[in-house]
Amino acid sequence: MTHYITFPGLFDDILTVPTETFFGIKIYAVMIMIGFLLAALYAMARAKEFNSDGDTIADLLIFVLPAAIVGARAYYVLHKWDYYSQHTDEIIKVWNGGIAIYGAIIASALVIMLYSKIKKIDMISLLDLGAISLFIGQAIGRWGNFFNAEAYGTTTDLPWGMVIRKSIQVTGSPVHPTFLYESLWNTLGFVLLHTYSKKRKFKGEMTLLYIAWYGLGRAFIEGLRIDSLMIGNTNLRVSQLLAAVSCVLAVAALAYFYKTKKGTPALVASGVEIPLEDTEAPAEVAPEEADIEAEATEETAETKTEENNI
Repeated sequence: MTHYITFPGLFDDILTVPTETFFGIKIYAVMIMIGFLLAALYAMARAKEFNSDGDTIADLLIFVLPAAIVGARAYYVLHKWDYYSQHTDEIIKVWNGGIAIYGAIIASALVIMLYSKIKKIDMISLLDLGAISLFIGQAIGRWGNFFNAEAYGTTTDLPWGMVIRKSIQVTGSPVHPTFLYESLWNTLGFVLLHTYSKKRKFKGEMTLLYIAWYGLGRAFIEGLRIDSLMIGNTNLRVSQLLAAVSCVLAVAALAYFYKTKKGTPALVASGVEIPLEDTEAPAEVAPEEADIEAEATEETAETKTEENNI
């Protein structure tokens, strides 16, 4: 299948966008795999800074990838259960579309926690590294929506409004390219977390910052989309509500840890812990106390000299 996409406010060219590549492989799947591989390479490259190593990350990803796919599909199916309960044979047909990133995130986090407990390794640091890496996968994976001509928003008069055509002759109204908004938001999130992570203050900080940043952006972007999953028969969008709640909780947790400094110190590349409490300068010694200490030291030295002479 081929879509024809234009950005009339920016240029007149019509983009011919295929949904499949060689051998019928969906470009959507290709973009997700590219994002996953780049995120994996990033995580392996920075593993030592997060109290781990490349081999551990590689072993962990063997379990994370299938769990993410199952989680993404399960999340979608559960929120479309009215349909899938009547079409159970379609539940496993993930190739027909229908996955949700929040399901993948939740499943991946659970696998990391379980794997860390079994292997007795630093779980929170792994979650921190995974949070930064996840931004890479999401930023690239969202371009799969572009090739599928999906995950777009309501109509807009903004210059970058996107028109999706099923045929080259058909025209339509420009809509918000929400896939692009989220891709750019995630890219900015990755740059900020990558830069700041070298000065992180406590374990879990990167995870909380990821939840806060992604939740903030997704809460607004989801409100523009026309294909959102809804809660039952209400007008509440599942992902928008989850994003907003998780963002508020993450910000509250960050504020608590920053104020009380009760988080476990994060490990830097050198293996030296970053102290949470401010380093206090040595207390000044009063002149009288200093003289007394000096006299005591001299008396001790004289005593030792006499002992040696004996």
